[in-house]
Amino acid sequence: MTTRAFLAAILGGIAMFIWSFIAHDLLPLGEAGMREFKDEAAMLDALKTNLGDARGLYHFPGHKAGPNATRQEKSDAIKRAMEKAASGPSGMLLYHPTREFTFGKLLGIEFATELLEAILVVFLLTQTRIESFGGRIGFVLVTGILAAITTNIPYWNWYGFPSNYTAAYMSIEIIGFLCVGLVAALLLKNRPPASTTS
Repeated sequence: MTTRAFLAAILGGIAMFIWSFIAHDLLPLGEAGMREFKDEAAMLDALKTNLGDARGLYHFPGHKAGPNATRQEKSDAIKRAMEKAASGPSGMLLYHPTREFTFGKLLGIEFATELLEAILVVFLLTQTRIESFGGRIGFVLVTGILAAITTNIPYWNWYGFPSNYTAAYMSIEIIGFLCVGLVAALLLKNRPPASTTS
């Protein structure tokens, strides 16, 4: 990766991070689809009583048939879980008995993640022969759409994540990649096309 491409990636990552801040703190996108319990104290007490210190991601109704279950027993367990879900509550719960929030650390991880995304997508862009400004933006934008679809749509489809949450978080990711694409297209506009090998 050339110095100019690396600079494009760094500045693109910063642009993506700024957009992420705007989306979560200044716009309602970061809260779309999120709800709070009506009686949080009672719910938290119930969670502490039932789960204690067993942190993890819980899926309900459960559908495990046991460690030595046959294929048929597993199939029956899934069928029973689907029947329970059709007639009662279902969902997922991410549970931490306690969790220390160090805002600076979380912000640093978020920035590093978005910087890495920008570096990777700019690296991929530099491997292409795309020479037009619009083509470069389009390449990074399509990569962003791919990234946004990868987890958000399956979570919406299989686990029932709210549609407005899914749409909001896909939008945040896609627009973030668009920011990277604009920066990269501007900084790489005069780069020579990739050399051919014979």
